[in-house]
Amino acid sequence: MTYQIGIIGGDGIGPEVVAEAMKCVDAAGVTYRAVPFDLGGARYLRDGVVLEREHLAAIRGLDAVMLGAVGTPDVPPGVIERGLLLALRFELDLYVNLRPFVAGPSVLNDGVDIVVVRENTEGTYAGEGGFLRKGTPFEIATQGSVNTRMGVERAVRFAFDLARSREHKHLTLVHKTNVLTFAGDLWQRTFDEVASEFPDVTTGYHHIDAACIYFVQDPGRYDVIVTDNLFGDILTDLGGAISGGIGRAASANLNPARTGPSLFEPVHGSAPDIAGTGKADPRAAIVSAAMMLEFLGEADAAARVRAAVDKSDDVHGTTTEIGDAISGRI
Repeated sequence: MTYQIGIIGGDGIGPEVVAEAMKCVDAAGVTYRAVPFDLGGARYLRDGVVLEREHLAAIRGLDAVMLGAVGTPDVPPGVIERGLLLALRFELDLYVNLRPFVAGPSVLNDGVDIVVVRENTEGTYAGEGGFLRKGTPFEIATQGSVNTRMGVERAVRFAFDLARSREHKHLTLVHKTNVLTFAGDLWQRTFDEVASEFPDVTTGYHHIDAACIYFVQDPGRYDVIVTDNLFGDILTDLGGAISGGIGRAASANLNPARTGPSLFEPVHGSAPDIAGTGKADPRAAIVSAAMMLEFLGEADAAARVRAAVDKSDDVHGTTTEIGDAISGRI
């Protein structure tokens, strides 16, 4: 089968790491047609385009999308984030953001193997809110958190299914139920009700602040975590820091119903300060590509890519040299 894969290299180091990721897909023997899209901060600065209807229509017809990173310091905050990244998540119903963190004893004493399931289309990122009396001394800004039973339940069910498939079969809900008594109550009740359908999965709960402490002091206590959009965003950046650095943090924005393509991206950002220097570590993008292959059903190819990355601690050099070494091992 020849897959149709959209390529959004984006800005900064994005095109560099995506090139190495796709080099590894090639090495794994998966056949695809690359469909490039010129989108990101540089495109916006050039002609004001963020994401047009024709781009979205073309993306809907693809099997998957690989994204490097978007954003430049010259673009006001929120323009690309909301206009491109969040727009794709909402329009394609990418309601699960899946982020794995795996590191051996060389990074942490006991190693770590955690997967975070972050609800990806609701919460404080949904865009509910506004201003009153903007620009005056009496200005008011509100930013609501939108949580629906459907949105929470489908993320929680995905997390339970994932936990059931893993060795330890344990799932932790992370929230702030003692303060966020409405959203937290919905999340806790939904979690408890779905848990009754998975008697083989043990469960736990931690407040988000406690989870941040445990991520640093005792990450081995976690197997699978499910949490909301904002908490998941913060917690997974910390997860990258404790498992070898943000340069190795991969992610998948999934539409588990497969009503459209899913999107795969490293989470390190565009890092414009090192763009073109060869200093970017492409491993996060390569693992994201492995997650893409796995979601497409190419389990053997995905496993070979992951194995090559897992055994690449001895690989150093430029972005291209690291990509060459890993693809060679594949």
